[in-house]
Amino acid sequence: MWSIDSPGGTTLLSRGSVGFSLVEQTMPKYFFHIRRNDVFEEDLEGIDLASPEQAREEAVAAAREIVAEGIRRGDPADGATFEIMTEEGSLVATVPFRSAVGLE
Repeated sequence: MWSIDSPGGTTLLSRGSVGFSLVEQTMPKYFFHIRRNDVFEEDLEGIDLASPEQAREEAVAAAREIVAEGIRRGDPADGATFEIMTEEGSLVATVPFRSAVGLE
């Protein structure tokens, strides 16, 4: 079975007894909400990713970029946290920005 990324998700090409067939498989959507002290910033767009592990990796990378940009501006690394949620509203993981850069 081979996979091909398409705008609506991943299209799987599988070989059956009669030839090849396309099977549309959508990837789950994850939302990266930010909680900073008492402020909650909701991610309204989300991103399609293959797994919760990939969502966590994306959150760590994004947190590193955000902290680095803040440091370039002279801001201290704050206590913001990504709250990664599924479309159904289940919490997948929390990623403190400080831990993404090794400060916790």
